[in-house]
Amino acid sequence: MACTTILVGKNASYDGSTMIARNDDSGAGHYTPKKFVVVHPEEQPRKYKSVISHVEIDLSDNPMRYTSVPNAVAGEGVWAASGVNEANVGMTATETITSNPRVLGADPLVVYQPAEDGKEEVAGGIGEEDIVSLVLPYIHSAREGVQRLGSILEQYGTYEMNGIAFQDQDEIWWLETIGGHHWIARKVPDDVYVVMPNQLGLDEFDLEDALSQQEEYMCSADMREFIEKNHLDLSMDGVLNPRDAFGSHDDADHVYNTPRAWFMERYLNPRTKVWDGPNADFTPYSDDLPWCMVPEKKITVEDVKYVLSSHYQGTPYDPYASYGDKAQRGAFRSIGVNRTDFLSVIQMRPGMEKDSNILEWVAFASNAFNVLVPFYATIDTTPDYLSSTTKEVTTDNFYWVSRIIGAMADASYRSSVFHIERYQESVMAKGHQLINQYDALLEKESDAAKRMALRQEANQAIADMLKKEASATLDKVLYELSNQMKNSYSRSDA
Repeated sequence: MACTTILVGKNASYDGSTMIARNDDSGAGHYTPKKFVVVHPEEQPRKYKSVISHVEIDLSDNPMRYTSVPNAVAGEGVWAASGVNEANVGMTATETITSNPRVLGADPLVVYQPAEDGKEEVAGGIGEEDIVSLVLPYIHSAREGVQRLGSILEQYGTYEMNGIAFQDQDEIWWLETIGGHHWIARKVPDDVYVVMPNQLGLDEFDLEDALSQQEEYMCSADMREFIEKNHLDLSMDGVLNPRDAFGSHDDADHVYNTPRAWFMERYLNPRTKVWDGPNADFTPYSDDLPWCMVPEKKITVEDVKYVLSSHYQGTPYDPYASYGDKAQRGAFRSIGVNRTDFLSVIQMRPGMEKDSNILEWVAFASNAFNVLVPFYATIDTTPDYLSSTTKEVTTDNFYWVSRIIGAMADASYRSSVFHIERYQESVMAKGHQLINQYDALLEKESDAAKRMALRQEANQAIADMLKKEASATLDKVLYELSNQMKNSYSRSDA
């Protein structure tokens, strides 16, 4: 799946939170309806079987409750995508990334082989469909998440290249798969943010630490031998660059991937580097864009939403621009692309009780036209407006309302963009207001059952607000679009 990820260390965020966020985009030619739900221990399988690869994995009898953003329509598996478990560990999986023929030749992907020509079926490895379900219900820290997933990858392999983020109150870890069975991981420094378009991203790696103390890095136990045997280290000075060793630098990356990283870093560090013009330090075509940077100012949830909604606004590449060279408009793949299915931002706030410190912000459909909404993550159930997504298009749930608003606003962009901006600002402000209100109520309450009831009440109040705002905005963009009909007539006395 095509996605875009941003990770924010606790000293780089506005309130000391760790934040992990990812757009999940459907494949070309279709949408994948999503819903926001809670998975309880009794709903978690004890023998997991992948729909796509048919791999079977025995799971333990003590899974934890966790939130999830799975597919709403049965068919290709769960695809749990993003969530928070009851041990206050967050996870988002996956960012599809790229590799090169040397790596894939040395450690081929583990691809499902159906039974045919008298041969028995051979199961494939794990993939995006499976990873959250196999890992999140069983881990108690971000570090433990890396270790568990690494062990599963080494045993069962994978049929695709992926990047996965793990998060707790203090740390964020980023893991990238290398070929069929290998992996590397790095702890995100506290004072930086990380941007990840669909490419292998890590641009430095301390192999000594990864194979010994594991303070900042981890990897497959045989990584040194794997690199040496297959001549994967391309450095001239002996300093391993994982992006060169394991990643890609294809021409397609310069249209599809690197421009996204360029825009995000350009927005968050506008003065640190030169991003435009003939003397630019970095351009949309740069293969050496930093994996992480210290931001020029503390990063907010609104900043995360903005960069993950990008259509290159303020640049010559904006497809909605009415200025500049027409040939450059839409030259690069937008971050807030039309086929985004959801955005999840997991925010772990410091200095609060553990049952109320985590907010899971959720948006559905194209980020250029949708809204991001906060919900308490330590809950037993989610509001029906977000959990009841159906295969059929309807205005009864947030997913399809968001899709409809996006399609109409895009088709009437110049007249509807004002309504969209007001919608986004209003929902974000009211979301903050309701969270602040219920944070204050929770601070006064010590009874666990009553605290749970308050969190559930807060989430429902937020969903009710959201439904009202979305309905009003749908009405406005429908009106703007209908005014563009060929038989429209605007005389006031008609």
